[in-house]
Amino acid sequence: MERLLRYVAWWRDHQNVLLAAATAVLCVVIGFATGFWLLFRVAYAAAFAIPLIYLWSRSMANGLEVEVTRRSQRVTQGQHLEGRIVVRSRSVLPKIWLEVEDPSSVPGHNSRRVITLGARGIAAWSYRTPTRVRGIYELGPLAVTATDPFGFFHVRRTFGDATTVLVYPNATDLPNFYIPPANLPGEGRFRRRTHNVTPNVAGVRPYEPGDSYNRIHWPATARTGEPMVKQFELDPASDIWIVLDLQQSEHVGEGEDGTEEAAVRIAASIARYFINANRSVGLISFGEDLRVDEPDRGSNHFTRILESLALARAVGDVPLANLLLEESRRFGRHTTVVAVTASPSEDWPLTLMSLASRGVKVAAVLLEAETFGPARSTLDAYSTLAAGGIYTYTVKRQDDLRRVLGSAIEGVPPSFLRAQGIR
Repeated sequence: MERLLRYVAWWRDHQNVLLAAATAVLCVVIGFATGFWLLFRVAYAAAFAIPLIYLWSRSMANGLEVEVTRRSQRVTQGQHLEGRIVVRSRSVLPKIWLEVEDPSSVPGHNSRRVITLGARGIAAWSYRTPTRVRGIYELGPLAVTATDPFGFFHVRRTFGDATTVLVYPNATDLPNFYIPPANLPGEGRFRRRTHNVTPNVAGVRPYEPGDSYNRIHWPATARTGEPMVKQFELDPASDIWIVLDLQQSEHVGEGEDGTEEAAVRIAASIARYFINANRSVGLISFGEDLRVDEPDRGSNHFTRILESLALARAVGDVPLANLLLEESRRFGRHTTVVAVTASPSEDWPLTLMSLASRGVKVAAVLLEAETFGPARSTLDAYSTLAAGGIYTYTVKRQDDLRRVLGSAIEGVPPSFLRAQGIR
């Protein structure tokens, strides 16, 4: 079968040459049969033209220098992939009808252009491709194809290597996101003053007897002329676990309008909020396989979370309730678990209630799947969450995440704010 496919491909690429050769042979046969001299001239012309056209096509593809500059290989969804392509000719002969293609799996990448180069000519252009869909894509290698005017031969040369580009999900800035705090001193949105030394300096105050000398703030002391010491705040150090539901059967819609994209964007936004607050954030999901990013802080860890979310696909077969149970050993009294899901099942709210009974602080972001496409109503799941006293956000298809998730009031249920038209 493979040999047959190769023959078909070879015929498709050389059918014009074969037709020309067959025409020449036919002219010779008919010429001998009829003695008509013009048919012999046509056969001689084809016999000489085909090799010359082949050599001409090869010369068009040789003597080229190509430089490809990729300015960005990691971008956030909505940003542009930028690069520059330069094609130079080292030949004194002009090169015409060169087809330059920069193949890519990035949707919307305009990768093909036909150029003509003069003697030792140069052609250069830049590209800016918007990235609308998160994921990992390939760019290159760049290919230059020389074709004769009759389409007999296609001589193709490649330059450079294939490179990958990673498109991170867009993480919305949430100005005032709130979830119930875990049981740690200083936990919550606001830090509190402490006598202990922490990395968080709140201000300065006059020196008091008994203050350690390593607390003295020397610039303030020099400015005021009297000893000043630093004041510290307790660091909210509990872990935040984001559990993203990627069970295939619970997601509806496609592309940017689907629950999968909305859930990933919500998880990225929540991670961004807590990373910016210097909190320790972890991520758990089960798509193609189990993915666990242990809790950590800092921009590098946020990048790792975005990489996991960029590759997240709703292809899993593990229900959220099972995932929470299997990973419950990671959740202690000093952790807060945030479940992001579009599941209408009542099993996972019961599992969250079970975690809450152990002292784990829990919250949920429930996507109303019926607003994204044909799906079961999530009303039963929401009722169970409300009955269990679980702090819950609900998100519809057209909702602005900054308004829905980023305008919380501490201790006030989001459902009440929405009912009052506050968010």
